[in-house]
Amino acid sequence: QVQLQESGPGLVKPSQTLSLTCTVSGGSITTNDYYWAWIRQPPGKGLERIGSITYSGSTSYTPSLKSRTSISRDTSKNQFTLQLSSVTPEDTAVYYCARYIGRDRMYDYWGQGTQVTVSS
Repeated sequence: QVQLQESGPGLVKPSQTLSLTCTVSGGSITTNDYYWAWIRQPPGKGLERIGSITYSGSTSYTPSLKSRTSISRDTSKNQFTLQLSSVTPEDTAVYYCARYIGRDRMYDYWGQGTQVTVSS
């Protein structure tokens, strides 16, 4: 059973960098055809994909967030990390990490989500 767990600060000040880590257990982040994604849901809005990192370490980002986003990984710890810079209150959301299966084009495992509030 694959499990994902987000961790990081719940409160970030405007203009600072939001940093979250997703720890994966029950499966390796280097397994072929799996993509490891960050997704968020602002209050009262739908899910928004932020970006992902593949089993081989390649990254892709949603265009609207690309200039502020960086996703990296630590294969020795089976973790991947999101950094979102220059945050504003509009970045307040529940942030999720999830696994995406390329051949099936679907997310099959999700973390429980973590609330991040941007406020001074």
